[in-house]
Amino acid sequence: MKPRLPRTLSGQITTGVVLLLGVACLTVALVTALALRGFLIERLDQQLVSTEGRFAASLEHERRQDADNGDTRGQSEGTFGARLLDGTPTRTAVVRDRGDTPVTLSAADRRALGGLPDNASGHTVRLSALGPYRLTAIPGDDGDVLVTGLPLRPVEQTVHRLAAVEAVVFGGALVVTGVLGVLWVRLSLRPLHRVTATAARVAELPLAGGEVAMPAPVPVTDPRSEVGRVGTALNRMLGHVGRSLERRQASEERLRHFAADASHELRTPVANVRGHAELALRHQGPVPAEVRRALDRIQSESVRMSGLVDDLLLLARIDAGRALSRDPVDLTRLVLDATDDARAAGPGHVWLLDLPEESVTVAGDEHRLHQVVGNLLANARTHTPAGTRVVVRLRPGGGAARLTVADDGPGIPGDLVPEVFGRFVRADRSRSRGSGGTGLGLSIVLAVVTAHGGTAEVTSRSGHTAFTLDFPVLRPDGPDADG
Repeated sequence: MKPRLPRTLSGQITTGVVLLLGVACLTVALVTALALRGFLIERLDQQLVSTEGRFAASLEHERRQDADNGDTRGQSEGTFGARLLDGTPTRTAVVRDRGDTPVTLSAADRRALGGLPDNASGHTVRLSALGPYRLTAIPGDDGDVLVTGLPLRPVEQTVHRLAAVEAVVFGGALVVTGVLGVLWVRLSLRPLHRVTATAARVAELPLAGGEVAMPAPVPVTDPRSEVGRVGTALNRMLGHVGRSLERRQASEERLRHFAADASHELRTPVANVRGHAELALRHQGPVPAEVRRALDRIQSESVRMSGLVDDLLLLARIDAGRALSRDPVDLTRLVLDATDDARAAGPGHVWLLDLPEESVTVAGDEHRLHQVVGNLLANARTHTPAGTRVVVRLRPGGGAARLTVADDGPGIPGDLVPEVFGRFVRADRSRSRGSGGTGLGLSIVLAVVTAHGGTAEVTSRSGHTAFTLDFPVLRPDGPDADG
């Protein structure tokens, strides 16, 4: 399984440093161990050369004991000696407790001893009865070959002890380096963490709409460093984004004020035009048919324009953040009434209700919520042919009330689904309109639902279109329980 590197930059840097230090420590340990072993073996070779084969030569004669030392040859413990005639050992011994002890050689040992060159150079041979030895061979005075050796076990023990010490020391150094490296890298990357935190705060801001307060610039201590350059670039980007948002917000505010002012100013003349048209239609005297038709058109268009002005004024007020009333509203009764109105307005459609047994109560503006449900039902009525089945479903659950208005009409074109809640958006290309519309109905639905703390979604395909609204349910023990 392939090892996984840490995901964070600090973890990767620390891991890289520790790995590099580990490789360096391992290299140092190997080099020092090999160098020490080579040095100790070289000392053994020098010691063997200095003996000049005296112990092996003494095996040719009777042993002479010294009264003080016990052994006139003065060999160290573990010294090995062998006398070879024609490449075959005739006598072997090893120093044990300052005395000679014969050594039994295997066939492999005999072959190894017979193959030693008699040039006094050191060779490592593993004897089956004694273990690893450093051996030298020199020619004797009687046409024989004298082999002398010293054990390699002390050398190996020394090297192993050095390796153990290095493992402890280097292991501790790696642990300390890892801990200090983590602290140092985290300290060094603190400016980068501030850059990341600032970028995360910007990512959470609702940049798509509304007034946005940009976070404070990232403090840059050294603009020449890598982190300093990143912080400087981020601050420059935040400045550009902030200025663009300010200009956009100012433009939207001007447009919002214009829509509100224009709607407010148009209400009076539109109402006057409508009133005069109604007054003229009540005239008892003879009125030419052409004039009466013109007055009827003036009255109907003034009614339509009055509704458009009211819708624009409502959107302008909601955009300005003007709060709606928060009274207990029986959403079940409201859906019943709105469906009855839709059934009367569209008798050619099939209207079905799916309501819970208990009433669902929400906190909000009853008039605006009625307008929302009415807009959805009017949308289903006007954009689907006669005979279309429209199902209005209300379900409580999870602290929210879900209202769904679904129909089996031709559906909304796929490219219009993301924009269906936009202002002045119409789906005329595939849904036939039985009557004129302003294109503000669904935008009012979204604005009112959002102002109530809810959400609005739409899904559509051929033969099925569903608008889903979620409203927070009024809890009996909640802050709005008293109305």
